[in-house]
Amino acid sequence: MAEPYRTRHVLGEDNILVFGLDVHRWVFFCSAAAVSLMVGWVVLFPAAATQGFAAALAFLTTQAGGFMALLANLFVLFCLFLVVSPYGSVRLGGADARPVFSDLSWFAMLFAAGMGIGLMFYGVSEPISHFSSSLAEGAGSPDSWAPLAGAAGDTEGARRLGMAATIFHWTVHPWSIFAVVAVGLALFTYNHGLPLTIRSSLFPLFGERIWGPLGNVVDILAVIATVAGLATSLGLGAQQALAGLGYLFGAEPSTLNQLLLIGILASITVMSVTLGLTRGVRWLSLLNISLAALLCAFVIAVGPTAKIFTALWQDGLAFIAAFPALSSVAGREDAPFFRDWTVFYWAWWTAWAPFVGMFIARISRGRTVRQTVFFVVMLPSLVSVVWFTAFGTLAIDQLVVGGSRAAADAYLPLKLFATLRELPLAQISSLVGIVLVMVFFVTSWDSGTLVLDGLSVMTHRFLLRSGR
Repeated sequence: MAEPYRTRHVLGEDNILVFGLDVHRWVFFCSAAAVSLMVGWVVLFPAAATQGFAAALAFLTTQAGGFMALLANLFVLFCLFLVVSPYGSVRLGGADARPVFSDLSWFAMLFAAGMGIGLMFYGVSEPISHFSSSLAEGAGSPDSWAPLAGAAGDTEGARRLGMAATIFHWTVHPWSIFAVVAVGLALFTYNHGLPLTIRSSLFPLFGERIWGPLGNVVDILAVIATVAGLATSLGLGAQQALAGLGYLFGAEPSTLNQLLLIGILASITVMSVTLGLTRGVRWLSLLNISLAALLCAFVIAVGPTAKIFTALWQDGLAFIAAFPALSSVAGREDAPFFRDWTVFYWAWWTAWAPFVGMFIARISRGRTVRQTVFFVVMLPSLVSVVWFTAFGTLAIDQLVVGGSRAAADAYLPLKLFATLRELPLAQISSLVGIVLVMVFFVTSWDSGTLVLDGLSVMTHRFLLRSGR
């Protein structure tokens, strides 16, 4: 094992007992105050909050869009460097460390934490959105990516746009961001004896100063980013689950019902977190990936099977060919698409990076840097390609060949269920979809809760166990 960094300060010096919980006073109370103020602002002044968030989003996508895209590209290149360089052979935890979790359990947990709800919510809606707008308006569509879009009415050009652009947003770039954060934190934690917290990644730059205000600010921002990122995805999951329950059982999609559903799922989350990684999160994640595989296999089997398999090959090649242009920063001819889709996603994945990266680091001890980076980037990317191709091809085929506009015209949270409604066993597949959304909801909340706990409550315990 590498020689631990020598430090004079212990984070436990800043910890106090609150209702029996050992919390970091600066990170816990400052982040709790910031989140409470944000929630209070949204609840008490919704109009002002909407305008404020819209202005922040506009600034991010217009003024900082180029920087966000460049940063995402650098993450991809750095992952490639880690895979091919000698640093890839470094084992997280030292030469004698071995993985705690099996390959399947490890993948199930990192995938469920990374973007499970997003696949359910956008699996149909994003491909069909790009396809429909480009088909109607060609390269002049606000949603279209000009180098891929053909003339108005060009079905094949519109299909290539919808699938290649969707695959681009959900594969290599987001998982590269997560992988870099995960490997960096795992190295500092398991190989250099620092706590599993975002501030540890700054030790080579700032040394002992990370134990003071600088490190506190970094961890506070990580907590806020985690809460904001989780709120977005959990909100989407709650909407989709309730929409599915309304479709199947007539449940009213009211605010009260959303709160009741969230309360039920929160109770399941508490039980899962209490059981811990091995007995709680791991088993839920395995259930998650099993149900997802079952639903995807069903769609491939009863949908346009030959077209889906053909599209896997064709769209994969289209994505590879389009990757350089889609990744470009300067000279873009598609400012609306770049701003409203690509930069928005890169900001979303960046907000998720602290909690997803920390969670992956927590479960990756014993694996080499090369294994971690390669499989964290490639395996979820391949699953995303299969998922979006299956559901996107099905929805587009229903629209073009079957003449059904059910998915295209449906309310956003209902697009998945509108697509499944056109297939045999619609009630059963929709029920599986609802359960899958709920389990993804719980596993995302699980991993986020564990990370927040590590940032604000249990930070010092790692140091105490390591003798510091």
